[in-house]
Amino acid sequence: MANAQLTPEQLSDALDHGIWYAISLWPALNIACANNWGGPNTSDKRDWFAGAVSELLTTEPDTDSEDLEVFLLQVMEDEFDLRVEDETECEVARNILLLRQALIEGDLEFGKSLEQRWKNRGQLKTDIVVADQTDREVEGDIDEDDEDVEMDEAPTLVPAAPREKPQPEIDEDGFERVISKKKR
Repeated sequence: MANAQLTPEQLSDALDHGIWYAISLWPALNIACANNWGGPNTSDKRDWFAGAVSELLTTEPDTDSEDLEVFLLQVMEDEFDLRVEDETECEVARNILLLRQALIEGDLEFGKSLEQRWKNRGQLKTDIVVADQTDREVEGDIDEDDEDVEMDEAPTLVPAAPREKPQPEIDEDGFERVISKKKR
């Protein structure tokens, strides 16, 4: 569809929706949302996140991939208390910038492809529970050649076993001893 056929409002809406789909496809963000690391309104925070990215691109049109990656990582750490170290922010930033460029050229297809990927993502396993949430990091390696790598089938995920509550310690005066969480 040609750019002349769309109003600025329609282009802005297409950018906003495409950004939402791009960040909603981010596995690290899905894990953060599934575990409510953004607080009780985590899904609202995800929506705000998409709006913040859109605002960044609108107010600072010279934003490049590196700037956007830094912004994505900063929001993940500040708002979701998650340090992402697997370089997946690179793909998210690349998709968002490709979306913006396609829309500038009047092409809505890339945005539609992001929407379709989101619809076809299958049933994301969002009940992943991270046992130790005190130092959250997502790590991994990215193939520098960006080629598909043949992989074996992933192991079956099992829910984390609930922690056993330690028995209270009673001192000689009959008082319960308080043990900090770090020493448990």
